[in-house]
Amino acid sequence: GVGYKAEMKGKTLVLTLGYSHPCELELPAGIEAKIDKGTVVTISGPDKQMVGQVAAQVRGFKVPEPYKAKGVKYADETIRRKVGKAGSK
Repeated sequence: GVGYKAEMKGKTLVLTLGYSHPCELELPAGIEAKIDKGTVVTISGPDKQMVGQVAAQVRGFKVPEPYKAKGVKYADETIRRKVGKAGSK
């Protein structure tokens, strides 16, 4: 999203998602996170189920909403947009 940032502090993934506090996630053993361009987080590891679980936890910090499509989303995910409230005349 616009203005969102990600960084690694040791084994902790720190996300700045527009809240008043940073969101922190301690990575389990065997899971690695790589950050590209400050916003793209790549999660990898040998256990596919654990990688999916960690990715779901990261996405859960700020789920994309359908009106402005802001939030944390998967790389291959498309968000179905909704029409906003029509203005009265």
